[in-house]
Order: sequence, then structure tokens, then C-alpha cells
Amino acid sequence: MEGNKEFLGTEPVGKLLFRLSIPTVVAQLVNMLYNIVDRIYIGHMPGDGSLALTGVGVCMPLIMLVSAFAALVSSGGAPRSSIFMGKKEYHYAEKTMGNCFSLQVIISMILTMVLLLWNEDLLLAFGASENTIGYATDYMSIYAIGTVFVQLTLGMNFFITAQGFTRISMVTVLIGAIANIVLDPIFIFGLHMGVKGAALATIISQAISCTWVVFFLCSKKTHLRLKKENLGLQANVILPCVALGTAAFIMQASESIISVCFNSSLLQYGGDIAVGTMTIMVSVMQFAMLPMQGIAQGAQPISSYNYGARNAARVKKTFKLLLSSCLIYSFTLWLAVMIFPAFFVSIFTPDEALIQYASPMLRIYLGGMCIFGIQIACQMTFTSLGKAVNSIIVAVFRKFVLLLPLIYIMPQLMADKTLGVYMAEPIADVIAVTFTAIMFAFQFQKAIKEISSPRANAA
Repeated sequence: MEGNKEFLGTEPVGKLLFRLSIPTVVAQLVNMLYNIVDRIYIGHMPGDGSLALTGVGVCMPLIMLVSAFAALVSSGGAPRSSIFMGKKEYHYAEKTMGNCFSLQVIISMILTMVLLLWNEDLLLAFGASENTIGYATDYMSIYAIGTVFVQLTLGMNFFITAQGFTRISMVTVLIGAIANIVLDPIFIFGLHMGVKGAALATIISQAISCTWVVFFLCSKKTHLRLKKENLGLQANVILPCVALGTAAFIMQASESIISVCFNSSLLQYGGDIAVGTMTIMVSVMQFAMLPMQGIAQGAQPISSYNYGARNAARVKKTFKLLLSSCLIYSFTLWLAVMIFPAFFVSIFTPDEALIQYASPMLRIYLGGMCIFGIQIACQMTFTSLGKAVNSIIVAVFRKFVLLLPLIYIMPQLMADKTLGVYMAEPIADVIAVTFTAIMFAFQFQKAIKEISSPRANAA
């Protein structure tokens, strides 16, 4: 079916969403393992495993920032390519992809230089202590060298998914994850490289995935091909992509800023054990976020293509299925965390003191997760329809209007200041979901009216 360029507009929506979402969910679950496997191995290192885990956790804001720049370019470029495909304007779709590729290479070179020159200063600002800075710099100095591989793997895989080749995008993640899982114990324990080995395993794995992605997009098997004539940057092509990707960039880059604020506050009120707990909480949060993002990525090409084709009925049906799927998942995971918090914490550390401290805090931190599927479904649909301003508003509201101030306000209102810091997350989540749902109800109806036509009934 994927050989037919128009299958996104003709296959039954439910069947299509299921077929496209399964590989993207699997990819995100594997990606989750990819992201946390370093922390699992590091946390179980003999001796200073807990301190090493905290040190690598401090690196997470910088790693999130690298991912955010990939999203800035491609999470806007990929939906625009799908919309052009829906309009049968394949030349513009390929031009968009080529421009995004070039911009990501440029951004990667800049990020690499910044990370190599100032990683210690940044890590200290991001919450590293004198006990953990050595582990953090060891990890980040090696990870920085592979920035270009991370950028291109994450960014260009968006364009594979946007064409409906979700099984290929799944293989991209599988290749890197399997390589990382195999190389981690070899480098960390076998060659006694510790956190440096974990970083080296990660960048080698990303290089392998990057080679796969670029090879596929240059082959004849893809609908949109990466061509030399489309690599020259054009403002009228790349700027709309960056504008649309700004919401995803804000979501991910703000995670970096938020992590810095969390880590600095927790270091002040609770010390290294509180920062280590935050590392575990962020890892568990990925259990929630990444599969939902996988479902949304499966829905993106359907929504974008049919929005470009002005098929309102298929756009509405896709959103309804996406919303119900995300809500079911977010509620199920929330329930599991509420019942078995110690199980999730023990995945990342054998330290009994850390397990006892982190388990009740995890329940609090993920308290609003039960309804968070609404946030993901609405925000990702805004992006799929090319609604850059709406996507930016909901992203900024949750992170900067709510969560960032609450990190500093809540400790002043509670006797247990560390608990107050953790409380900021669920309070922000509940308010943000309510705001997003109300805004989406009005804006989605407006978008549907814009594309309604006699063909809209041909679902």
C-alpha cells in the first residue's frame, strides 16, 4: 500500500491509523529503551553508580536541547511535506525536505562547537555538584562529537514517517537501539570505560541509524527523494518550516530549561538524592510521553495529507481516534505508577535508600498524567494541520506561564520544600490540559470549516 502515493487519502482511517501507529509506537518504545538504557547500566555500576546516574542525569537538559533543534526544523518541515503531498505538489515536498536536511547539518556544527567549548560551565549551571561534575563532563564531552548523527537521525526520520513509511522509521530506531544495547555493557563494563563508554556507545549507534536514514531517503523506494538540487537553503521554503516547528522546539527546549530549574531547586532543598530522584522521574515520564508521541506520529501523515487534500471528514475521524488512544494509554500508565511506584523506580537503581525516597515522590510528580493524553493529541494535531501559532501558544502556556513559576512558588507555600518542587508538575499539567482542550475545541472547528467541501464526505 505504501507504494501508492495516495493511500493516506483512500484507506479506511481506523485501519490506516492502526497500521501506521503500531510501528511508530514500537519505535518510540524502543527509543525509550534507547534513551534510558545508559541510565539503567550506569545506575548499576559498582561503587558510585548512584552518583554517576545523577551526573548523567544532569546532562539530560543539554541532550534535550540537541533533540529540540532537530524538532525545530523537521517537526515543522515533515507536516508541510505531507500537506504538499496531499495537494499533489511533490516538487515542493522534496524541496522542503532538502532544505531541512541542510539546515540541520549547519545547526549540528554550531551545537558541537558550543558543547565542546562550554560543556563544564553549562553542566554546573544545569545542577551538577562537585560530586557529579566529573561524571557529567565525561559523558557530555564524548556525546557532543556525535551531535550531527543525532540531529540527522531524529530530524530526517520525521520525513520517512510523514510519507507513511512508518515501518522504515521503526527500523531506524531499532537499528540504533540494538546497537546501543549491545555496545553499552561492552564499553561500560567490559572495557571499564564507565560513563564515557555509555556516551561512546550512544554516538556509534546514532551514526549507524543516521547512515540508514540518509541511504533510504536517497533511494528509489521513497516517495520523496533527497536530491542535491534541493539542498540550497531558500528563505521562503525553510522559514515556514521553522515557524511550524517552533512549538515542538519550545516543548523540548523548555524541557531543558525546566530540568535546569528543577535540578537547581532540588539541589538546594534536597541535595544529590533529590536530583537523582528527578533523573528517575524524567525517565519514567518517557514511559508516558514517547508512546503517545508515537501514536501521534502515526496520525500526523494522515491528518496532514487529508488537510492538504481538503478532506474534512477524514481529518476529524483521525483526531477522534488519536484522542481516545492517547487518553487510554495515559490513564493506564498513571494507574500503574500509582499502584507500583517502587517497581518503576527500581528499574533505574538498586539503591534501597533512593527507591524509598523516590517512590512516593513519583506518585506526586505524575499525578496529572491520567488526562495528559488530551494535551498530546490536541497539540500534535495543531502541528499536523500547520497551525503554528496555536501550537506555540499551548506549548508556552504549559511550560513558561505555569510550570516554570510553580517550581519556585510551590516550595514557598509548603513546609516540605522539596515536595513543593515536585508538586509543580501535576498542578501545571491539570491546568494546561484544561486550557488546551478549550482552545482546541474552538480552533479545530475553525480549521475544519476552512477545508470543508463536497469531497469531505468521501471518507
